[in-house]
Amino acid sequence: MASTIEVGGAGWVEAHRDRYLKTDGAEGHLVDFSRAGGSAETPCLILKTTGRRSGEAKLLPLIYGRDGDNFVIVASKGGAPQHPAWYLNLDNDPAVEFQVGARKYRGRARTAAGDEHERLFRMMAGVFPPYNAYQARTDREIPVVVLEPQGEIAAL
Repeated sequence: MASTIEVGGAGWVEAHRDRYLKTDGAEGHLVDFSRAGGSAETPCLILKTTGRRSGEAKLLPLIYGRDGDNFVIVASKGGAPQHPAWYLNLDNDPAVEFQVGARKYRGRARTAAGDEHERLFRMMAGVFPPYNAYQARTDREIPVVVLEPQGEIAAL
């Protein structure tokens, strides 16, 4: 069952993140993105990166897909001309932690390229169709990031 998190509006991303963390993923893992062109049960994870300038932990909810044992996220920023800050953080330091439902992982992030990028972008557009429109509105190739778990952890 999808969470009751209201997508859109001021502060919704922070509210989503906070509820996800407070409920250990019971709320916020599946979110109703139908108003934004997605499904009523869109899967989301919490990504923890290290700020490239601040050195501080940054936590952000993101839509994800699965590719074997790996998790896949998209650095779309709604089709903006520049990459999202979280992607720049990963480019600077690919060591990550992330939470999927109640499970927490440490791992490495890498950007898919070539045929893998094409395949995974198509897969993720199946999870969240607006990614196709986002790609059409920007000149940059929207990065697809593969999160490779390296073990489970107790907390983010």
